[in-house]
Amino acid sequence: MTFQPAIASPSVGHQTVHPITSRLKAISSHGFQLIELVEDDLTFYARDHLGGAVTEATMLEAATSIKRLCDSLSLKPFVLQPFWFYEGLLDRTEHAARITKLRLWMKLVKILDIRLIQIPTNWMSADSTTGDIDAIVADLVEMAEIGLEQHPPVSFAYEAVAWGTHIDTWQGAWEVVKRVDRPNFGLCLDTYHIVARVWGDPTAPGCKRADGDERLRRSMEEMVAEVDVKKIFFVQLSDAERLEQPLVRGHPFYNEEQLPRMAWSRNARLFPWEDEQRRCLPLEPVAEAIFRDLGFRGVFTMEMFSRTLLESDSSIPDRFAARGMQSWKKSMERIGPYLV
Repeated sequence: MTFQPAIASPSVGHQTVHPITSRLKAISSHGFQLIELVEDDLTFYARDHLGGAVTEATMLEAATSIKRLCDSLSLKPFVLQPFWFYEGLLDRTEHAARITKLRLWMKLVKILDIRLIQIPTNWMSADSTTGDIDAIVADLVEMAEIGLEQHPPVSFAYEAVAWGTHIDTWQGAWEVVKRVDRPNFGLCLDTYHIVARVWGDPTAPGCKRADGDERLRRSMEEMVAEVDVKKIFFVQLSDAERLEQPLVRGHPFYNEEQLPRMAWSRNARLFPWEDEQRRCLPLEPVAEAIFRDLGFRGVFTMEMFSRTLLESDSSIPDRFAARGMQSWKKSMERIGPYLV
């Protein structure tokens, strides 16, 4: 099996300084072949290139233009993400609006020739969402059924984000996947979210829980024992910077509207294994569990966020793409022996 270099098109939340056109050209020039597309890539293209109004028509046109550009650069969009703030909404009018949006996404992924959508676990407040597992599963079954109606079917990868309101661990996401029990509904396993949740704590010195090593060891043993590898739809590799001081009030990354692990993620991710002096998270136990012990042989990508992506320097897309390719090579050195 040949593993194609795969990367997320870097952006930060709802903001972007560098247009998707320059990012895709940089990614292609450094040898990447698969990319993750973000909803904002389409939204900003519709806004900036198609008259300013973001409508269904301009989103579809944006998808057409971006797919054409990807084709010209020999890039293959692999996943569209994130379809967020969906499951467990208490306001069912809002739920209906999300279903309308999902049906638009079905059109978008068909244009983009994408067969996979990623769903992060909901982190809206507890007064607007429910933690009732039956309600969450029912919403996601509805989503999966819509995906199965498509020709060809569209699949969904459920990712437990480390600051999720009700589900913030791979174990919680795996329980949901089992209960949804549809062939097109599986897991996205992200090394940042797994390790940052069970091992890491950005509010602690060194960004590590005192019992982090043991907790991570037990978590990976449980993953190997419990998870069906066929339900892992893709893997995201990502690290984070070791912070010089705890991420509490007064820290440059502190944000009252973001939980610490989210602020850490948004500001200080790293590509996997790219900087031994700055990197923080022990990725090796997770890579061993997923690639060696479970025998995962599907698509894995690199996803990262950084405060520096908001700088206006036009060389940033090329610099990040170059960093990404160097990281990809280091990742293959680490993971490659498990893939033979």
